[in-house]
Amino acid sequence: MTSAPSPTWPPAFGADARKPRRRTLSRELIVETALKVIDAEGMDALNMRRVAQELGTGAASLYAHVANKDELVTLVLDRVYADMRHPEPDPARWREQVKDFLRQARDNLVAHRDLARAAMDVNIPTTPSALDSAETMLGLLRAGGLSDRLASYAVDTLSLYVVATAVEESTRGGVRSHDPADAEAYLEGVRAFFGSLPVDRYPLIVSMVGALTRNVGDERFEFGLDVLLDGLDAQARRGG
Repeated sequence: MTSAPSPTWPPAFGADARKPRRRTLSRELIVETALKVIDAEGMDALNMRRVAQELGTGAASLYAHVANKDELVTLVLDRVYADMRHPEPDPARWREQVKDFLRQARDNLVAHRDLARAAMDVNIPTTPSALDSAETMLGLLRAGGLSDRLASYAVDTLSLYVVATAVEESTRGGVRSHDPADAEAYLEGVRAFFGSLPVDRYPLIVSMVGALTRNVGDERFEFGLDVLLDGLDAQARRGG
């Protein structure tokens, strides 16, 4: 006696079983997809057509949600700023809180390849998460006794320092998120170049090769933070 064949069930009504169901487009999905493109291929690969390709649609369909590439980049940056943790200002710990917050900002940018390049262009906060970060920084600086004028200048100066550091780290050899061996290879090339310079014309550069190319953890970044915060502290004590 032979067994009856298994039944073949039809696909769900209105669906084609041979084709994957297309995701519903939204601004959030477009932004997340753009960030994935940047993470995989860098800023130069990002454009509306590339994002549409990832989503399995045409570029024209994206414009119902995002005006253009410039707006998309701004929204991607805001998505990254949304990952920031915001401390409650503590006057007794304001310096360390500022440093922690700025470390976060640097690390969040560098984690996404060369996205920091875009942060150089979008340098005035206008989106919700970027404004949240600016509000937090101002609160921390005011908790440190800085006047409105000093805090306003400081939030700009500190932001420029963080973004410039992130750009450098993410675009030169051996970025933080990649193999540290690449960073050392890059620095070895710099050392060799500096060491080959004519001593009569560049005596200080040649004699200071070791110090100029020192790369120990976050030493340089932390040095810059301390210099900036020391200066702000001194200005506040002078009543600046």
